[in-house]
Amino acid sequence: MTERLLGFGVELIVISGGEPLSQQDRVLPAVRALRAHGVAVEFETNGTVIPTTDLVATGARFNVSPKLAHSGVAEHRRKVPEALTCFARLPNAAFKFVCGDTSDLDEVDAFVTEFGLRNVWIMPRGQSPEEIDLGIRTLADAVIARKWNLSGRLHVNIWGNKRGV
Repeated sequence: MTERLLGFGVELIVISGGEPLSQQDRVLPAVRALRAHGVAVEFETNGTVIPTTDLVATGARFNVSPKLAHSGVAEHRRKVPEALTCFARLPNAAFKFVCGDTSDLDEVDAFVTEFGLRNVWIMPRGQSPEEIDLGIRTLADAVIARKWNLSGRLHVNIWGNKRGV
């Protein structure tokens, strides 16, 4: 598998889909091999599973995207304090929150305060370029005032809500 990934000739491999850290022991050999070849590895995680010491030691990055209340996921399933505390201590973790409006930023504030999060990114919720544009305009001033980062959703701007692209 590692040879196939290396064959892409890219500088970064992102491991995502479902909760990839639920299979971290299975992917650890590939992550080690990729890192040994100078390829950066990033996990997209919802922040509910603690990474193993062995995985952290590889230097992999973590894009932690906890779900907010508007997701409909029960709080005890989307907010695991031990895991979020662990990620907050890692120098190579970023925290991304998908927000629908400025009221969601208060919930993000609570995460930031409770867990000491740094490197916070806000992305607007939306499934069309028009929704994303409106979301960015709606959120921008409040995000900037909090000194967080604001990001669009390039995949939505390019492909809309198509899946499997």
